[in-house]
Amino acid sequence: MEKAKTKAALGLVLRGVGVLAASLAVSTVLGQSKDIYPATTAAGTDLQAALAKANTQHKRVILDFGGNWCGDCRALNAIFHKSPNAALLANNFILVDINIGRVDQNLDIAKKYEVPLGKGVPALAVLDSNGHLLYSQKNGEFEAMRSMDPTSVTKFLNQWKAPAGDAKK
Repeated sequence: MEKAKTKAALGLVLRGVGVLAASLAVSTVLGQSKDIYPATTAAGTDLQAALAKANTQHKRVILDFGGNWCGDCRALNAIFHKSPNAALLANNFILVDINIGRVDQNLDIAKKYEVPLGKGVPALAVLDSNGHLLYSQKNGEFEAMRSMDPTSVTKFLNQWKAPAGDAKK
């Protein structure tokens, strides 16, 4: 009887250690300790700088609306910066992380680029190198990023990168 109780207790401890290790791994992968989104006041300046850079480098701009509190935003950020997406992003886009606070900041930018934040974050918009809207997520397409296949991001980046030699369209 004692042996069975000890064995059951050991099993609970081992399961607890496994859950803790998994939590730590997810936290590390999602970069929980590092802010992704800059201060909410940086959005306008960051956007203007990105548009200037995109124009000279003939790249498109991705606006990533979200918040540092958002687990799905952290998941998307991690996927953006892993292969093959990191190279796709670096070669074809300028990424602008736009901090929406608690969905109460930079709402004017979201509205301008037709991103309905009420559908969930992260939410993305793609601009050409002149700042014209090419695409905005209208249905919370990545709002469940933690449970989505990372290849959905690769597909998105490939779909919205400019055709070779034509970043303005």
